Amino acid sequence: MRKIAVFVVACYVLLLSFGCGNGQAERTTMGKATDFELRGINGNTVRLSDHSGKVIILNFFATWCPPCRMEMPDFNEISETYKGEVEIIAINLNEPVQKVKEFANEFGILFTIASDDGNVSNTYGPIRAIPVSVVIDKDFNIAKKYIGARSKEIFVADIEELK
Repeated sequence: MRKIAVFVVACYVLLLSFGCGNGQAERTTMGKATDFELRGINGNTVRLSDHSGKVIILNFFATWCPPCRMEMPDFNEISETYKGEVEIIAINLNEPVQKVKEFANEFGILFTIASDDGNVSNTYGPIRAIPVSVVIDKDFNIAKKYIGARSKEIFVADIEELK
């Protein structure tokens, strides 16, 4: 029985290490952001181009990912603090809309959540680990891309630099 428990724990740790971001960072100017149109979890249309003149943070996530879950309260705070200046768009990867709605309710999400159609994650990826956050300046230039969870302070510093 003990061997089974050790095996289960080892599998869980292995799953977390490969399934979620490991803290790598890619900080680079990557050209212009590509516009997209996705379906929001409430049935609304979400377009990147609707947020012209704002700093935008795209966050690719899954509800089951612990680092993704850790970032959500910080994104809520950023969304409130920089209301009108910053837009956060969280893009869920391949989960049922009802599950994502429950997740949004659990965390009291104040920002936009959309479901990926496969094209957006390919355009801004490839997304091989999550979370991935793409910071876009007011002129739609991709300023930074983070693979793995980041602290609120890192995003705030990026926003202050770009706004």
